[in-house]
Amino acid sequence: MNPTGAPVTDPVAVPPGSRAVLAARTGVAVVFALNGLAVASWFARVPAVRDSLGLSAGQLGLLLIAMSVGALLAMPTAGLVTQRLGPARTVVASTAFVALGLTVAGLSTGLLGSPVGVAVGLFALGYGSGTCDVAMNIEGATVEKRLGRTILPRFHAAWSLGSVAGAGLGAGAARVGVPIGVHLTVVAAVVFGGTLLGARSFLPAPAEDGGPTAAGDRRRTLLATWREPRTLLIGLLVLVAAFTEGSANDWVAVAFIDGYGVSEAVGATVFGVFVVGMTLGRTVGTVAIDRWGRVPVLFGTIGLAAAGATLAVLAGSGPLAIVGVAFWGLGASLGFPVGMSAAADDEDRAPARVSVVAVIGYTAFLAGPPLLGLLGDHVGTLRALLVVPVLLLPTLFLVPVLRPPARPA
Repeated sequence: MNPTGAPVTDPVAVPPGSRAVLAARTGVAVVFALNGLAVASWFARVPAVRDSLGLSAGQLGLLLIAMSVGALLAMPTAGLVTQRLGPARTVVASTAFVALGLTVAGLSTGLLGSPVGVAVGLFALGYGSGTCDVAMNIEGATVEKRLGRTILPRFHAAWSLGSVAGAGLGAGAARVGVPIGVHLTVVAAVVFGGTLLGARSFLPAPAEDGGPTAAGDRRRTLLATWREPRTLLIGLLVLVAAFTEGSANDWVAVAFIDGYGVSEAVGATVFGVFVVGMTLGRTVGTVAIDRWGRVPVLFGTIGLAAAGATLAVLAGSGPLAIVGVAFWGLGASLGFPVGMSAAADDEDRAPARVSVVAVIGYTAFLAGPPLLGLLGDHVGTLRALLVVPVLLLPTLFLVPVLRPPARPA
């Protein structure tokens, strides 16, 4: 049975373009958007958390690592969990962790003033979000195959829109003085309730043997996946794509404030330009992929991201540098979702392969921010961002691995 109470059937039997597939498309988009809302709601209140707990920059950095550690610990087994429970049940269960983590982090800040409590909440938030990320990408790739056209980048655009909404609501809550505990608890309830409704539309999962033999087969499949050259190369490409995106999320506003002398409001606007570029690229990029294929489009977008990041750093003038940020956002938009889609080309192996690619890719979110921060201490935050094009250009040699494997005759 799936969460709606419908009997489990072979998902291949669901006709492409049917109402069930269209409903699943909507449900996946809702889940992506709500996951983005949850994560951004936390990050929007990080300055308030720092002030409330009286943390130094170094202490705050250590606290934030708890979330990344939770996500990285979840991802190696997320594919196995998804294969065992099905994407719908996995998404619901993992979002329960997300909601719990938000609530604990918020209340530990506002009521208890406990950094340890916040760290526990962040670990749960990261663990739930990491598991949900793998499950919703697997379901999104399945829906993409049923539709017969590229759609996964648009699900990631929904995540970006959710994150924009979370950042906006967080800024509004901070402006009017809504307590952190109240704000994050309300967001947690909305995210969990909305995800529960969205997951009801997921495609029915195939029947799964839950015996010890099947469990052993799944573990062996996951271990074997770590030895697949194509999967590891896709993971490396996704790692650089995640670093390209994450470096802008974490540092572009600060870099413009420090490097171009703009105000905090302008720095926030520059970050908004990047997010808009990402969202636009993920929305319209699907059309380009369907027309020209993954490889030519990714060659173009990676080159655009490298050029945009270089212009943003070396432009010498704020307005021209902002144009570079827009190109950076457009160019960075497709690497992560297209990599996930490529990992799921073989539906039977998708859970294991998406899990492996996610583990490799998300390493960038753990290691990237502190590495750029340390480099920024020596060369300046703005100049440190030149690492982005330096990593992107060699990545062009990895793009051909995204080509769908030839099907046997």
